[in-house]
Amino acid sequence: MPPDKAWKLKTPSLTAHASHWQPTPLASQLSSEAGLTPLQAQLLINRGISDRESVRSFMRPQLADMADPMMMKGMDEAIATILKSIDNKEKITIYGDYDADGLTATALLSNFLSSIDIPVSCYIPNRLNEGYGLNREAIGKIASNGTGLIITVDCGISNGEEISFARSLGLKVVVTDHHQMPIGFHVNCPVINPHQGDCLFPFKDLAGVGVAFFLAVAIRANLRKRGWFKSKPEPDLKEYLDLVALGTVADRVPLLGQNRIIVNSGINIMGMSRWPGINAMKEVAEIGASEITADDLAFRLAPRLNAPGRMGDPEIGLKMLTVRDPHMAREFALEANTMNNQRQNVEKDIFKQIKGLIKTTEGFNGLKTLVFAEEGWHKGVLGIVASRLVDKYHCPSLVFSIQDGTAVGSGRSIDSFNLYVALGQLSHLFERFGGHAHAAGFTLKVENLDNLKNELEALANDTFGDEDLIPTIEVDAEIMLNDITRKMIREIKILSPFGEGNPEPLFCARSLKVLGSRIVGERHLKLRVRQEGKSFEAIGFGLAGKYPLDGKTINMAFIPELNRWNGYERIQLRVIDL
Repeated sequence: MPPDKAWKLKTPSLTAHASHWQPTPLASQLSSEAGLTPLQAQLLINRGISDRESVRSFMRPQLADMADPMMMKGMDEAIATILKSIDNKEKITIYGDYDADGLTATALLSNFLSSIDIPVSCYIPNRLNEGYGLNREAIGKIASNGTGLIITVDCGISNGEEISFARSLGLKVVVTDHHQMPIGFHVNCPVINPHQGDCLFPFKDLAGVGVAFFLAVAIRANLRKRGWFKSKPEPDLKEYLDLVALGTVADRVPLLGQNRIIVNSGINIMGMSRWPGINAMKEVAEIGASEITADDLAFRLAPRLNAPGRMGDPEIGLKMLTVRDPHMAREFALEANTMNNQRQNVEKDIFKQIKGLIKTTEGFNGLKTLVFAEEGWHKGVLGIVASRLVDKYHCPSLVFSIQDGTAVGSGRSIDSFNLYVALGQLSHLFERFGGHAHAAGFTLKVENLDNLKNELEALANDTFGDEDLIPTIEVDAEIMLNDITRKMIREIKILSPFGEGNPEPLFCARSLKVLGSRIVGERHLKLRVRQEGKSFEAIGFGLAGKYPLDGKTINMAFIPELNRWNGYERIQLRVIDL
C-alpha cells in the first residue's frame, strides 16, 4: 500500500484564538526592510531567502546579474580550442543528449553557430540502440564526415575512454556538462562543468543547456573582440533564452540564482519566440502567447520534446528546434505529439505490470528499495516508470529492460538516499552508470541483478530509517479560508516562476465542512468546502478515490489559484492532500 503522507508546517500554526494567519516576527521584520508584503516575506524565508540582498536578487531577476562565463573552469581553454577550429575552417559537430535538456542545448549551439556562418552539424545518439553519452561507433561516423571538433552538451563527463578514442582519430573534443564529476575523473581535453572542484563559477546547479548558453555567450564575446561582427550582425542571445528556459525546467534543476534569471526571462520571450518549433509545440499543446508558466514548460512542452527520443527517434525533436520553416516545424510538432501519446500508453502498461507484481508477490512490503527487470520493456520509458514508483511508494526505485544478457536501467530516489553516491559504492556491479542524487542511468550484466537488489537494499537499510519512507508534504502555513483573496493570490504569483527549489506555495486549513463532492473526468474530485461562513470550490486531480465526502469534516492541503473559464475568473483551491 502507498504510505500515508505527513504534513510538515514550515511556519507556526495559528493559535486557538486567531481568526487569520499571522507572519512570524522575522517575516514582519523582512517585510519592513525589503518592501515585501508579510506573506511574501514569510514564503521567501520558508525557501531559505532571508536577507535583503538575496531578496533583491530573487524579486528582480535580471539579465544584468548573469555571472561572467569566463569564471567557469576550463572556459579559457575551451574558447581557445573552438576559435582555433573556426580559424582553420574545421567542421564542428555538437554531440548532445536525447532528452529535452540535451536537445535544447544542441539546438542552441547549432542555431547560434549557424547564425554567424560557422559550419556545424549535430549528433544525437539513439537512446534505444546507443544509450547515453559518447560511443565509439558514433565517434567513428563523426570523424568520417570531416569533423575536426566535437563539442559535447549535457554529456561527456563520464566518457574518458571514448574521448581518448576520438583524439586518437585526430578529433579535438570540448566537453560541456553539468552532471556530477566521476570519482578519479580525468580527461585530456577542455572541460566546462561547474561541478569541477576548483571551479570559481558562483552557481553550480545549471542544466546542460545553461552551461551551453554560457559557452555561447563566451564565444560571442571573444569573436566580438576579434572584430567578427564588424561586417555581419551580432546575434542577440537573449532571443535564445526560451530554449534555455525549456531545457532548464525540463531537467528539474533548482529555479534559483542564475536559473531563476534564465527561466524568468525565457518564459517572457517564449510568448513571442523566434523559433518556429517552439511556436508549433505551443500550438499543439494549446498554450497561448500570454500567461505561460514554468508548469507549461514542465508538463506540456517538455514531455512532447522528450517523447521522440524516448520512442527511438530523437532527430524529430532536434529538427523541430532547428528548422526555419513554420510548416515543417508544425509537422514535427504533430509527430512529437503522436509519439508522446504512444509513450504514455507504453509507460502505463509497464507501470501496471509492476503494480501487479508488488500486489501478488510476497516480501515487497518490507523492502526499502524496489528493483524490477523484464525482457522487452521499452528502454525509453524506464525513467518515467521509476519516477511513478517513487511517487506511489516513496522509496528508491530502479527499473531495467533486459536484452541479450544485459540490463539497461533508470533509477529515481528520495531525498534521504543519494542515488549517485549509492551507485558509486556499488560500482563493481555496473558496466557504466551516471546521474544525480535523485536520478541515474546504468548498465550491468543480468547475472549481477540479484546482487544489486541485495546490496542496494542493505545500503538503504544502513542509510535511512522507516520514517524516511513516509512522504512529507511541506506546508508553508496554516491559514483560514477567510485569508484567501485575489490580492493574496497576486502576491504569491509575483514569486513565480515556481519549480524545483522554489515550489508553488502550499497552505493547509483545518475543520472544513464538505458541502458537496463529485467525481469529474473519471479520476478527479470536485468539492465545495466551508469554514466559518466562507466557502470555496476545490479540485483534487487524481483524488477520485476519496469520493464521497459529502457532509464530512476534513483537513486540506491546497494551492489557491484563479481559475478562468468562459471569460469568468474565480478563486479555486487546488487540492494536494486531504
